[in-house]
Amino acid sequence: MSIVNSRSYLFVPASRPERIAKAIGSGADAVIVDFEDAVAPVDKEQAREGLVAPWAKLCVHAAAANVAMLVRINGADTAYYEDDLAWCSSEGVSDVVLPKADAAGVNALVAALPGVRCFPLVENAAGFAGLRELANAGNVVRLLFGSIDLMFDLDIQDECEALNYFRSRLVFHSRAAGLLAPVDGVCTAIGDDAALAAETRRARAFGFGAKLLIHPGQVRGVHDGLAPSVAERRWAERVTAAAAAANGAAVAMEGKMVDRPVLERARRILSRTS
Repeated sequence: MSIVNSRSYLFVPASRPERIAKAIGSGADAVIVDFEDAVAPVDKEQAREGLVAPWAKLCVHAAAANVAMLVRINGADTAYYEDDLAWCSSEGVSDVVLPKADAAGVNALVAALPGVRCFPLVENAAGFAGLRELANAGNVVRLLFGSIDLMFDLDIQDECEALNYFRSRLVFHSRAAGLLAPVDGVCTAIGDDAALAAETRRARAFGFGAKLLIHPGQVRGVHDGLAPSVAERRWAERVTAAAAAANGAAVAMEGKMVDRPVLERARRILSRTS
């Protein structure tokens, strides 16, 4: 799966290579091998060492399955950052998730790993304060919403309306910087299909193009929730058909004018269906 088309980014502990293999086969579009939160401090060195031998085979497996492989390293303010960078360099990692990201951190990462594609995880006040600069930093591909950590940083109790301002800013600055639509935060309600569906619908309504996942069982729900509905697809098909029949002339459909933005919206819906 191309990074451009990825809808689901599934976290998996770097300390569990067997789970990485299962994650690749889960149906997720992208797998984030996590050296940060998913690995206890006492296990981080062992996780790096234990992943050296199977890494190349896992990457071949992922490529064959058309799954993008990313690595979330530890933050620059930790004692593990430099060793994570060295590991990524030696293993040829091309896509890195940077936690607690800001523009300076992205620039330092790119300087340390030339050519790396960066996926900043925006999850604290400092990151949002410099969001414009972060979105425009070199080698940034897509912004990720670290909603849980942001709630802790700002002492926010409500993950719904209280976070909407930050959701809108991520979408706005991603678009302004020419980035892919951002990736929404995780749904912590594992096994709760209704909660996952509601979160995914909200993400799509705000303009997010993908979602972070913490369990393989969330993949299908996210893909279904981000896909256009049957009604949307049928509307888009009618719009494109009417525009084609008009051969470039102005046309009305169902009492409404089909102008360029309407036609482009219809084409965008159909592109997400294919």
